Amino acid sequence: MALYVKAAEILAKAEGKQGALKTLVYDSKFKNIKQLFALVCETQKFSSILQEIIESTKLLKQTKLKMHLAKVLVYDLLIGQGLKCGGSWKSVMMKHRSRLQAELARMKVKQKVSRSEDLLPPSVKQPAGDQLPRYARVNTLKTTVEDVVDYLKRDGFSYLGKATTLADLSLKERYFLSDLHLPELLVFSPKTDFHDHFLYKAGHIILQDKASCLPAHFLNPPPGSHVIDACAAPGNKTSQLAAIMKNKGRLFAFDLDGKRLATMSTLLLRAGVTCQQLANQDFLKVDPDNPQYKDVEYILLDPSCSGSGMVCLQDNTSADQEKERARLASLASFQLRCLNHALGFPRLKRLVYSTCSIHKQENEEVLAACLQQNPCFRLVPLLAEWPERGLKPLSQCLRASIAKTLTHGFFVALLEKHSKAGNTKQEPAVKIRDPEGKPHGPPSSEKRPAASEEDAEASETEDRPAAAAGQNGSEPNKKKRRKRKRKKAAAEIAE
Repeated sequence: MALYVKAAEILAKAEGKQGALKTLVYDSKFKNIKQLFALVCETQKFSSILQEIIESTKLLKQTKLKMHLAKVLVYDLLIGQGLKCGGSWKSVMMKHRSRLQAELARMKVKQKVSRSEDLLPPSVKQPAGDQLPRYARVNTLKTTVEDVVDYLKRDGFSYLGKATTLADLSLKERYFLSDLHLPELLVFSPKTDFHDHFLYKAGHIILQDKASCLPAHFLNPPPGSHVIDACAAPGNKTSQLAAIMKNKGRLFAFDLDGKRLATMSTLLLRAGVTCQQLANQDFLKVDPDNPQYKDVEYILLDPSCSGSGMVCLQDNTSADQEKERARLASLASFQLRCLNHALGFPRLKRLVYSTCSIHKQENEEVLAACLQQNPCFRLVPLLAEWPERGLKPLSQCLRASIAKTLTHGFFVALLEKHSKAGNTKQEPAVKIRDPEGKPHGPPSSEKRPAASEEDAEASETEDRPAAAAGQNGSEPNKKKRRKRKRKKAAAEIAE
């Protein structure tokens, strides 16, 4: 029974974008890792088929099981090696076995196939994730790239030097090289497993997809700076920021999910991060004018998104297109609010916005609306040699994909504050719509609430955009008030 409980727990986390499946399995400390990994992988592969069987037979209503637990049980009962449990669960599943088998048979007849594997779409039969290289980021807080390379060579790996083209990243087992774009990133063959390796357990390497390394790399905060990681968990980007900062300065990390933040705390401890200040808090309720954030000049914003770029989620698109459109509209509205809120920090110089989404609605459309509402910020062109650009006209941004960059799907944009801000009011070129279809233009009279009103502020699931920075003359007035306060304080000190 413990096997199915743990498998259901990991499946829920993986499908909820709380971490890579393999990492979740190995971090679980389950006694029989191989058995658990095989069950979760296969259940995830058949996930959409299992869900259809469960819903068609109304299994949840009749058994009171949760969906993810039902999936692992139904998988083993119908497709796997047979149930490996006794007691009440086995008797319940055996009671419904005939109906479950009949529904699976009906699906095969409908699709004119004879094997369960033939029900899978082609991309799942040959998982795209199996084609991607294994990336490992060297944690420079604990070691150097040179030392890790030497250790691996002594461990039986063959080092091929630095890659010069993407074609070089197609590697045979036990071969590795340095990435052609990111100097701290090492590249291995897809099947390479480091979860039991000393370098991983000691925090000397971080298993992180190349696309996920790009946001912190482009933000590039100098040592001693004050930085915000707005939606931080599970923490890989946070540890990368700390490494870039050499653990000097202050790194404020926020996340609304307490459990994810606790897991992140463990990861940062293993990585040797000491400059962090974690907060179980909604970033939208963080007051930019709070004195503790007065020196924040860099923000990494990787907000909640559809996860459509992640290999493991690409075939789990909702069959209800209307529901999916409403979900994307709600996410895009939330992302725009986060961007507007982040750009309101008074000393902000640079911000990186990223998502693991392939949808224009969450990427270029959100940015276009944001730039219209915040004319004192502009896009910075990124990495001219990168093979996949943002959709026109936002080609300064980067996109990533399995086919073109050998990574998960990703989107990255770098915004920078500039002095020549336009004063002309403009309508957004792209309007972000809420789930009811009402367009969100630039707000005309909304203002950020005072600190005492923050408890009444909208939660992250609401879709009202935050007020744009600098509207109605509020930003210049705030700057003047701050300037007068500084002059008054200096005069008092002089007296």
